[in-house]
Amino acid sequence: MDWASALMLMLGLLVALMAFGLPVAFAFLGVNIVGAWIFLGGDAGLDQMARNTMAAVNNFSLAPIPLFLLMGEILFHTGVAFMAIDAIDRLIARVPGRLSIVSIAGGTVFSSLSGSTIANTAVLGSALLPEMLKRGYHPTIAMGPIMATGSIAMLIPPSALAVLLGSLAGISIAKLLIAGIIPGLMMATAFFGYIIVRCYLNPSLAPSYDVADMTFAERVRPFFVQVVPLLGIFVVVVGSILTGWATPTESAALGSVAAVIAAIAYGKFSMASMVTAFLETAKISVMILFIIAASVTFSQILAFSGATSGLLRVIDGIGATPFLLLLAMLCVLLFLGAFMDQVSMIMITLPFFIPLAKSLGIDLLWFGVLMLVIMEISFTTPPFGLLIYVMKGVAPKSITLMQVYAAAFPFIILELIVLAVLIAFPEAATWLATLK
Repeated sequence: MDWASALMLMLGLLVALMAFGLPVAFAFLGVNIVGAWIFLGGDAGLDQMARNTMAAVNNFSLAPIPLFLLMGEILFHTGVAFMAIDAIDRLIARVPGRLSIVSIAGGTVFSSLSGSTIANTAVLGSALLPEMLKRGYHPTIAMGPIMATGSIAMLIPPSALAVLLGSLAGISIAKLLIAGIIPGLMMATAFFGYIIVRCYLNPSLAPSYDVADMTFAERVRPFFVQVVPLLGIFVVVVGSILTGWATPTESAALGSVAAVIAAIAYGKFSMASMVTAFLETAKISVMILFIIAASVTFSQILAFSGATSGLLRVIDGIGATPFLLLLAMLCVLLFLGAFMDQVSMIMITLPFFIPLAKSLGIDLLWFGVLMLVIMEISFTTPPFGLLIYVMKGVAPKSITLMQVYAAAFPFIILELIVLAVLIAFPEAATWLATLK
């Protein structure tokens, strides 16, 4: 079978299985069984697939994924995250779109502690959205910042997806985690500016209201008591990596221990919340590891069938410049993000994109950051962006799906602008990681 037919068979079968509603992990498993039988030699191919599965999950570099997830789940289920958001709410007084600003500030702080976009959006949506709508905030200015800031958790460490991407793409996990900080802060700054300007020009979007009179100490003290100590977790995780004192796995373990200590210190610790946190972490981790196991065989089959090398030869024959090919790869990711989850995007594209990026001489760390930004954008891209449905789930029943789409749109534009800046100035995405 020629490489083009092999590629069409593998991708076509994958799309067909996913279209029938089969979960992503099982869709890849089904494709791998067929591909291993045809291209890897019948029974011997199936044996190889089993060995690949064991080798894929028996990888110590993947250990930070469940540990980072656990850290966020502990803070979420013990209620420590809600406590921090309340302290930030007290700190911010009279600014246009006050509660939207609170959601961005609180979401950015929680992003540095959770590593989970879903948890970030769920916390912000549950804590702030009802109050924003009750105060007369327009749904677009209420939901948009929550979804946009929720997805920042993919960029600011600890990011489980950054660990996954770094592991599969052969990029330094420590450097990729650190490199996401500046793009994440750029996103948050753009969101702040947009909210303040838009609410200043059109105050009806976020009606002002009287904030309870408090002394300066009453406003500031909760921030130093309930937020600053939590930022110590971020310092522990990022600082230990940046200084070289700990590997990503060790820093993730330190972060999880710090999250438990924080829950105990604030009187929020309970065995019930810990059991829930462990169960939720196990569910997400098993799904991710299952997909990782399938990805190794999928990449191997594409390479063995000649599909990967054949496609690269065709692309090389086009004669396009590296910049145009980079834009093409990012456009493919942006398109896929409208229809599938981020882990599936990584699995489908990495076998082609990483060899192509290497052949073009593209800095893989920079390319990894750009991929993370694209996948962050895809979390809120209609029609199937994951955070769109998380937001729909926590929003009142009167909120329609079209309103959620409309709320996401301005922030998608802002994220694309930040992406353009990172493409034009690669140092913005990589300079912090080079300090390590």
